Amino acid sequence: MSVQRYVMKNICPSVTAWRVARHRARHQILEYGVIFSDPLAITVLGEDVEALASETDTAEEKNFRLFMAIRSRIAEDALSKAVQRGVRQAVILGAGADTLGLRNPHEGSGLNVFEVDRPVMQDWKKWHLAEKGLTVPASLKFVPVDFEQDNLCSCLKMAGFNPAKPSFFSWLGVVPYLSQESIENTLRFVASIPGSEIVFDYGEPIEEYEGKHKELMEKRKAFVASVGEPWISRFTPDEMHALLRKCGLSNFTDYNRAGISSYFGWPLKEGTSKAGPHVIDALFA
Repeated sequence: MSVQRYVMKNICPSVTAWRVARHRARHQILEYGVIFSDPLAITVLGEDVEALASETDTAEEKNFRLFMAIRSRIAEDALSKAVQRGVRQAVILGAGADTLGLRNPHEGSGLNVFEVDRPVMQDWKKWHLAEKGLTVPASLKFVPVDFEQDNLCSCLKMAGFNPAKPSFFSWLGVVPYLSQESIENTLRFVASIPGSEIVFDYGEPIEEYEGKHKELMEKRKAFVASVGEPWISRFTPDEMHALLRKCGLSNFTDYNRAGISSYFGWPLKEGTSKAGPHVIDALFA
């Protein structure tokens, strides 16, 4: 079953969010969750395991799936360290079908998780979780927010979030779909919280890619536009680093292809495009 058909059948308002959820589930099946283990990824999806495993798997799809796992692993590794430092608030920005709040591995340490997403997405998710018989723990709070219109801080405070306490933010797969103004406002909010940390990913401008990689990015750009979720903002590393410093987040690590390879102890592949996906881990300093 295609992603588009499944989303239409099950009323999920975001094709890209559902696509990410399917990649997360397929990683558990095809690579046994070796990069990022998510025991609820398949359950929350609710699709047939054999069908998921038997779908055609191109090199392009595999690489995309592995990056989904990589960015989640980096984010949750950082969250674990933040909890060890005493952080007890985690905010998942643009949560989609993410399962962290459901499986909260740090609930015993008192971690509260705030899921932020568009109201229509959260209404669907709550309905979907009920359909799959998944219980929402008391440590998980849903926070409906339109990044382009609402005040993130105000919405979080209404859900019980304390902006005076150290907090961890995970913001995966969202930045390309927002205006630069919304991105800057969000980063400034994170930087306003003492002891805050944020992990997010961003993509370089397509013109920075080369050869087949550029063709692939053009194809992906056309796909997300065709489902009504176009890319709006892409950054060169210099542009992103300047924005982080402008927003008060000068203590950061930018994991590019080489950085990701080093993080996991993998050899750097030869012949890859100089441009590529990035994962940022930024701390308030």
